[in-house]
Amino acid sequence: MIEFLGVHKAFGAKRVLEGLSLTVPDGQTTALIGFSGTGKSVALKHVVGLLTADRGAVLVEGRDVAALSHDELDAMRGRIGYVFQFAALFDSLSVGDNIRLALRRRGIDSDEIEARVHHSLEVVDLRGTEERFPAELSGGMRKRVGIARAIAIQPRYLLYDEPTTGLDPVTSAVIDRLMIKTRKELGVTALMVTHDMRSAYTVADRIALLYQGRIRQEGTVEEIRQTTDPVVRQFIEGRPDGVDQDSALALGVA
Repeated sequence: MIEFLGVHKAFGAKRVLEGLSLTVPDGQTTALIGFSGTGKSVALKHVVGLLTADRGAVLVEGRDVAALSHDELDAMRGRIGYVFQFAALFDSLSVGDNIRLALRRRGIDSDEIEARVHHSLEVVDLRGTEERFPAELSGGMRKRVGIARAIAIQPRYLLYDEPTTGLDPVTSAVIDRLMIKTRKELGVTALMVTHDMRSAYTVADRIALLYQGRIRQEGTVEEIRQTTDPVVRQFIEGRPDGVDQDSALALGVA
């Protein structure tokens, strides 16, 4: 289980998170939605220790991430797959080597590495692309390689940062199906940051709206669909009127 407990985070004078509290239940996918600049990706980075809260805590399996030693943090990261917004592949490495890189750091033997590379690419329907380079792939294929790299470590948790950004509707639907498939086949707990409501409704078990640094509303997909909260309704309906967004947009961070 992943828990945010009253998390505060500021960058200089910009207060991004102001008391974020959220529980990501085991075995489910939670979508964290919100206007641009409200700190969704900032929240995600706290889970793997890329950022540390100014106040509050982020717990993974009951352990405070910020309190872990270097070795403990490295071990915890070995149970968390991170799918970056733009895949974050190394252009100079082949698809296969992009996946092998994370596995080699964990001291896995070469035969097991090759088995995992082939299996993870098969899961995302990219069998036979091991020798190709990122520049040879479409945006959707690069996203799928990013997912393959994340699942190759056989994670307990998966973090998705805007997994459908920049993709056409058909390719986005493919990514949605892959996220559902990996949850079912691997039994992972997932936290997905997104502003794509179609994707959130399709993939998530629960949805939480981050607004002005804290959770405005959290619930099942149906509860969010039926909400009467004006801020949540404005976001899910994509309406520019009705709620002052200046405080969120002025943050300048995602």
